[in-house]
Amino acid sequence: MSMISALYVETRGVYFGLDGVDPWDERRDARLYDGPHAVVAHPPCQRWGRFWHGSTRKPHQYKMGDDAGCFAHALAAVRRCGGVLEHPKDSHAWDAEFFNLAKPKFGDGWIKADNFDGWTCAVDQAHFGHKARKPTWLLAYGVDLPELPTDRHPQVIPQWVIERYGYEKARKIGVVAMEGGKDKQTKRNRSPLPFRDLLLEMARSVCR
Repeated sequence: MSMISALYVETRGVYFGLDGVDPWDERRDARLYDGPHAVVAHPPCQRWGRFWHGSTRKPHQYKMGDDAGCFAHALAAVRRCGGVLEHPKDSHAWDAEFFNLAKPKFGDGWIKADNFDGWTCAVDQAHFGHKARKPTWLLAYGVDLPELPTDRHPQVIPQWVIERYGYEKARKIGVVAMEGGKDKQTKRNRSPLPFRDLLLEMARSVCR
């Protein structure tokens, strides 16, 4: 089995303890990775997402894209070594002029991403078992492109949540937040195992 390097992953998360997978968490600092294995990359998205500027209570605390170079490194690694990068739908990284990436749309499947033979696609992780829709953009280089369910997944809101809180509140807050308990952010961020396995299989196809 070929080795895959999993970059920017959660410590002791779903990429740990797997044969043929070398996980790089915050402690190892994935920005130091320089090959040679194909990669699955999950660079942090906080400074590229909807609330890149910070909390709505304290807006404009941060600069867009100020992620200490993580996305730039992840993109360079996946272009150089082959593999796949994952980021949330509507990530502003796709808009950044210095990355120059085409933005995918649901229903279009894989489209050409750039002038480096990259391909990008939109997919809901709910198709793979996530409790929320979790719309996601993928960016792949040098891999066998799988057929993905590129339609929007039906909204994941249990009926009891709608009955208790009403549809609009339930939709805005999200099903993960409604569940209660600890580590809500970890639950939102964690990839479902079938989705993780799909990304690993894509990366392994680089070596075939």
